[in-house]
Amino acid sequence: MYKTREEIRAAAGHAIICGFDGQTLSAELKEILREVKPLGLILFARNIESPLQVAELNRELKLFDPRARLLCAVDQEGGRVQRVRAPATEWPSMRTLGRAADTALTATMATALGRELSALGFDVDFAPVLDVDTNPKNPVIGDRSFSASAAEVATQGAAFIGALQAAGIAACGKHFPGHGDTDLDSHKALPKVSHELSRLREVEWLPFAAAAKAGVSAIMTAHVVVEALDPDRPATLSVPALAPLRRELQFRGVIVSDDLEMKAVYDHYDVHAMATMGLKAGVDVFLACHAPEVIQELYRGLVTATESQAITHDELWNAAARARAWRDRFQAPAAPVTRVKEVVGCLEHQAIAFEISRRAALQT
Repeated sequence: MYKTREEIRAAAGHAIICGFDGQTLSAELKEILREVKPLGLILFARNIESPLQVAELNRELKLFDPRARLLCAVDQEGGRVQRVRAPATEWPSMRTLGRAADTALTATMATALGRELSALGFDVDFAPVLDVDTNPKNPVIGDRSFSASAAEVATQGAAFIGALQAAGIAACGKHFPGHGDTDLDSHKALPKVSHELSRLREVEWLPFAAAAKAGVSAIMTAHVVVEALDPDRPATLSVPALAPLRRELQFRGVIVSDDLEMKAVYDHYDVHAMATMGLKAGVDVFLACHAPEVIQELYRGLVTATESQAITHDELWNAAARARAWRDRFQAPAAPVTRVKEVVGCLEHQAIAFEISRRAALQT
């Protein structure tokens, strides 16, 4: 069905979650919010000074235009990837959680993590990592994974997802079709996976299938070439590489790209091409985490591609509809920051983190 230019622009904005510099709502960020009207914003360590400051920032972001209903997102996995640090709870890595080998304890941590994120004003946590840690030389996954066992990653991941989402925070499993058995970091280069389809189904995809069954709200793509599916394009931009997520794994949620500024894709494709190829491959929401010019190019690329019918109106509209449903389910309005001191880094949560590490140590 034909959409008006205004509808196309709105849908293009809803296909973007973007990052920004600084710890305040700058004039540059305000301009992006006015022009692009993104689905949400993702915060990094550069945006965060303290729990109270980030709660106030998220509140300010949501109040800038309450009608926009911005999603506030973060990577708070535990271990080396957690943007909000002490005095917030310093959560153990997924590997530590996997070694503790107790799904009830995994759920307890995810519930507590969800409480802290909610008190801080976040709606989305880009966690857990569902990659299987099968390659000791992997420079980017490693202890971010629950285990070298696909079955254990599947079990722990499903428990984590269920509890986090029950606490009101959207979970996002990553990185499909699997980043565990690579020896390159996609932030810096383009990795390749050479396994046959049978191996992918038995190992790499098992945790994603379990996550889909557990109702995970979103799954993030990997900027990796999976040769058995598409030897030429990274999965984020490939129809054959992402198709199994819908067709075989029966995932019905939101497909989110990894950051488009990572060298695995940014060094090989221009932003307009990534917008077109990614959306046609099945990406619903793109991450553009740093440069304002990339955010604007992505937005304008989606609009231009739709107006020229390189992307059909229905392709963009269906992606935006899934994104809006995701937002409608998890976005919480701006709230007072009074819960921060009560919840974030509380003794109960510190005790949970300690117990996970103690249990894991007993298993080694």
